[in-house]
Amino acid sequence: MYKVRLWSVRRARFMEALYNASNPVILATLRGITKVFGTKLDRPITAAERGLKGFLFDCQMCGSCQLSKTGMSCPMNCPKTLRNGPCGGVRPDGNCEVKPDMKCVWVLAWDGSERMKNGDVIKDVEFSGDHRDKGKSTWLKLAREKRPEVSVKPMQNTNV
Repeated sequence: MYKVRLWSVRRARFMEALYNASNPVILATLRGITKVFGTKLDRPITAAERGLKGFLFDCQMCGSCQLSKTGMSCPMNCPKTLRNGPCGGVRPDGNCEVKPDMKCVWVLAWDGSERMKNGDVIKDVEFSGDHRDKGKSTWLKLAREKRPEVSVKPMQNTNV
């Protein structure tokens, strides 16, 4: 998994384009599935997300995915589970202070974000995630969140 994670970060721009193209389709499909089946298919959908994102990104299923904001490097792979930036214990070679044989996930995140078209979003401060969501599907969460209703106001006659 680690080698595939590194591969995905090196190809962050491609992964970003793939995400931008597939995300609306995935969410629309899940909205439809939810309308028809309710929550009956949550377990297989979550398993599919875990399998796909686990293979490509070594995703830890935090329930609030940040991959598109962190250069396709899952911040939950940090042994300290820091999701808003590096701890300051990065070794001179860019490896983790806790796991010396592993690249710091935040070094990878900055590297990946530099490759992405919309990589500046890494500069937005992210607060800690809700640990109650661990193991839950981000796809289902996004598909089910309320979208603002678009209201069309009739045009008013401004001719006086």
